[in-house]
Amino acid sequence: VWILTCLYASKLAMLFISSKSIIWISAVLLLAVSPPLLLYKDKSRTAAKMKPWQGYMHAFVISLAVWFCREAIFECLQWWQGRAPSDGLLLGVCIILIGLASIPIVALHFSHVLFAKRCLVLVVATGLLFILLQPPLPLSWTYHSDVIKAAHQTGDDISIYGFVTSKPTWPSWLLLVAILLTLAAFTSFIPIKYIVELRMFYAVAVGIAMGVYISFEYFPQAVILQALIVLTMICTSVFVTFTHFPSASSTKVLPWVFALLVALFPITYLLEGQVRIQSLIDGGGITEEDRRLTTMLAVEGARTSLLGLYAAIFMLIGLEIKFELTSLMRDKALEKGGIKQAPSVHSSSANFPAKMRFLQQRRASMVPTFTIKRIAAEGAWMPAVGNVATVMCFAICLILNVNLTGGSNRAIFLLAPILLLLNQDSDFVAGFGDKQRYFPVVVVISLYLVLTALHSIWEDVWHGDAGWGLEIGGPDWFFAVKNVALLILTFPSHILFNQFVWSYKKQKDTSPLLTLPLNLPAIIITDVMKVKILGLLGVIYSLAQYLISRQQYISGLKYI
Repeated sequence: VWILTCLYASKLAMLFISSKSIIWISAVLLLAVSPPLLLYKDKSRTAAKMKPWQGYMHAFVISLAVWFCREAIFECLQWWQGRAPSDGLLLGVCIILIGLASIPIVALHFSHVLFAKRCLVLVVATGLLFILLQPPLPLSWTYHSDVIKAAHQTGDDISIYGFVTSKPTWPSWLLLVAILLTLAAFTSFIPIKYIVELRMFYAVAVGIAMGVYISFEYFPQAVILQALIVLTMICTSVFVTFTHFPSASSTKVLPWVFALLVALFPITYLLEGQVRIQSLIDGGGITEEDRRLTTMLAVEGARTSLLGLYAAIFMLIGLEIKFELTSLMRDKALEKGGIKQAPSVHSSSANFPAKMRFLQQRRASMVPTFTIKRIAAEGAWMPAVGNVATVMCFAICLILNVNLTGGSNRAIFLLAPILLLLNQDSDFVAGFGDKQRYFPVVVVISLYLVLTALHSIWEDVWHGDAGWGLEIGGPDWFFAVKNVALLILTFPSHILFNQFVWSYKKQKDTSPLLTLPLNLPAIIITDVMKVKILGLLGVIYSLAQYLISRQQYISGLKYI
């Protein structure tokens, strides 16, 4: 009955694919996938219904069946895309099918085995990465099927061009390896949490893989620059890994790693353009026009990519430090609240066998502890490093905004939330704490719009077509005085709201309402868009301050 059911179900594939062998291929695939669903049904047994060697055997049979059905999978992808799929896409789909077909084995028979779940996640992730990246495959791995070979190279192609080999893009393999290593570490498939040497090897391997990929993919033909980029990625990987899983001596070394990372930023940035220009000069035949064009391309192209790379690096460091400090503060709050989890831990550990309890205690002793006392003694640098990384990321993003968009008004509303990663540090800003976390965002938006509005007014006056005449509405002195005056009228609302965000102290209810009308002339009369945005923000700030103060007053009445 089972075989007949699989044979009848395989006929449904003919509704989608017109192939002679589709029935037998689908039948083989169904016969390989269905046994874990139908067999081993013994309700009297409470343990695993399938033995480990049986699980490995079924997984091998599924893999063999998928490989046997590769031509049908190829035809399905070709029908879906309208053209022959690449080798990486075909291999990725096959790996995903193996993972999906193995779900019944893990879900029904090995749901209690964490190793099986991790393997399943890694298999599916590998397939997705092959589909997304589509790395090149060696010719010895492909074209083991006449159907696939004929689809890739027809007779006309061979007669005209011969056997053409595609240009290898091998750096994508390094990106795939780096992502898989990171995923394996997050799922604890690689136990970097408990072994310091393995943690160091993992961090260096991921850094080298990412560094080589970025350098060869985006910065070719610059050996010195590639070495600096690889060193930068190694420092980043080591810093992030050992910040998340600190060791006994990492808290003393990591500040120097971050200092090296910061020092590499200007060196790499300045060296990039010089290396490219010098290589062209050494090649000969370069004129002044060529030199000017080469310099412009170096600054606007590769240096912009470098800025984006370092912005991402500093944001990653800021996020990691913010996460660690937030976790420590939460643990401290739980300790103060008197929340104790020891009884539950003891009761749960009592159900484990003696060997498992010993292993659990050994692992707990090996896990790096980073308590409040230890951070005060050894990790006091973390808030400062996080703040430096956040400020540098924000500054680089502002530079990218100017280079790519010419200073967009809307970009500041997307970039300012980066400053939420700032940490409480008395050396950074006195009195800055969790209560004032929104103050940097608000004050930076106001300052950015004010400075860019002044720059726009100055640029219109000095570079306007009307010169220095007194024509009303033109780029003249009257234009400048009018818009500067309207800009100043928006200051009271912004100043009051920034003070309120810093202190959250209730002020007079009439203060924000009195400053609200001052923003209306800036909205209606001004000729500069940034001044108009400041006026709109002033209205929003005044209303928000009034409503929040009113809500605080009503909440305070409940305690009277």
